[in-house]
Amino acid sequence: MSRYREAKCKVCRREGEKLFLKGERCFTEKCAFERRSYPPGQHGKGAQYRRNRESDYSRQLRAKQKARRIYDVSERQFRRYYATAQQRRGLTGLNLLQILESRLDNVVYRLGYAASRAQARMLVTHGHFNVNNRRTDIPSMIVTPADSISVREGSKKRTYFKNLAKEAESRNPAEWVNRDLNALSGSVVRLPERSEIDGNLDEQLIVEYYSR
Repeated sequence: MSRYREAKCKVCRREGEKLFLKGERCFTEKCAFERRSYPPGQHGKGAQYRRNRESDYSRQLRAKQKARRIYDVSERQFRRYYATAQQRRGLTGLNLLQILESRLDNVVYRLGYAASRAQARMLVTHGHFNVNNRRTDIPSMIVTPADSISVREGSKKRTYFKNLAKEAESRNPAEWVNRDLNALSGSVVRLPERSEIDGNLDEQLIVEYYSR
């Protein structure tokens, strides 16, 4: 299954909750989920009854799909991340979430340098960030503790980055990253703990899905 390319608001409606995929727009009255909280499609309004009768497999699949869509990764990537998580010591579910959180686009988002993961992905793809002083345009790059992330000097001349320090000031960075607004840089201090990762994800259901 390829990456989802259609309207992101439909994803929130399908999952039955706001996933905040469009950044600040999700906090305004323009949010489509606020106006139509039922699933998309011809039979969307009648889906609540079916949802109450979901099978175990359906709940496991929905948990996996929700995580994929929040972090915007393809099915093949997600399966590869799960295989890596299995090989690490500790809880497979937590390992998986930590890997997803360690993606470069997510770290840029957690630093507050983008309003959403989609925007962070675009900024990274366009080559506006350095990792350990080397330019990279790979959003899926896994950042490890002690790695530094910074905005390229050439990119700081652009309008978006000129105003970024002021805009990012209102966005609280994650506790497991360190941010320097003056230099438009940051670093990963450690891997995030479970309490510091989105609580609406159910990693146990994801493990059950792949353990079938």
